[in-house]
Amino acid sequence: MKIDYLIIGQGLAGSLLAWELLQRNKKVIIVDNSKENASLVAAGLINPVTGMRFVKSTNVDQLLPAAISYYHQLSQHFQQTFYVEKTLLRILRNDKELLACQKRLNQPEYLTYLSEITAASANICLTTGVLKQKQTGYLLTKPLLTTLKEYFISVNAYVNAEVHYQEIELSPVLNWRNIKPQQIIFCEGHHATKNPWFSWLPFQPVKGEIITANATCQIPQNILNYGHWFIPLDSRQFRTGATFDRENLDTSITTKAKKTLLTSLKQIHPGITIERIINQQAGIRPTTLDKQPFIGRHPLHPELVMFNGFGAKGSLQIPWYCQCLAANLLNNVPIPDSSNILRYAL
Repeated sequence: MKIDYLIIGQGLAGSLLAWELLQRNKKVIIVDNSKENASLVAAGLINPVTGMRFVKSTNVDQLLPAAISYYHQLSQHFQQTFYVEKTLLRILRNDKELLACQKRLNQPEYLTYLSEITAASANICLTTGVLKQKQTGYLLTKPLLTTLKEYFISVNAYVNAEVHYQEIELSPVLNWRNIKPQQIIFCEGHHATKNPWFSWLPFQPVKGEIITANATCQIPQNILNYGHWFIPLDSRQFRTGATFDRENLDTSITTKAKKTLLTSLKQIHPGITIERIINQQAGIRPTTLDKQPFIGRHPLHPELVMFNGFGAKGSLQIPWYCQCLAANLLNNVPIPDSSNILRYAL
């Protein structure tokens, strides 16, 4: 069977790219083993200004409008809500953070995303103030990926299978199990570190664990950022995360991570009492050496394409970048240098 694109991996990157290419009337098949998927674990948090120095995410002025528009279009198409806009309160834990924040509030280019510093409410501890951030929210990744999977199945664009690299034939024509695509696009998350054609890319995978729980009483209805994050899902249910582990790259949950997350939350908001832990999950984020994604064609095998490395900012970055890659594949529009894999080509 001849197709235009074979996409390996149905995480957020593979799913949105497959959707984009299908909307451009291309013949696409997305392959996934329905097992480990870091996107299903991810919080989907969108926060334009992050870090100890309150820095705008790279290209956020392009990325954010593209992401919001993309998720709105998907919501309209499927008649479901996928993105929840919600104010984020950044807890300023010391004078150094307060000074850095005040500096940003005096810079006009930050005023789109930062509102004001207020005094902490009575139920928030360990703080010298609270920064109110704008244009923040979170993506409902699991409902979105589930909906897209059902759609791909309905249009015969989904195959549930394990892809073994030795099954991929480059010549005389590109082939995988009698599917003959023009190009294969790898969207396989941290598994790309074992990809024989792209092993030269400097991935730096990170394990993160998150907890979903119910509180005994009503909880704050803003996203909180205090080193870890807190996302309210309804009046009592919330998610909190994420831990950061470069050493133990597996998807096993740990008692240590549970204690870390709950202790951190209790220190900042002692009034929250856990009624029940609903779930604890672990995923491996495909972060990169320079914190920019890996996008583009293999320098020696242009029929092989990489679309990966979005790390914790996938919900913000992927919509805009999947449009960039689609434009490159269909019309040879250049991929931005900062994300093009050729920056690491040997």
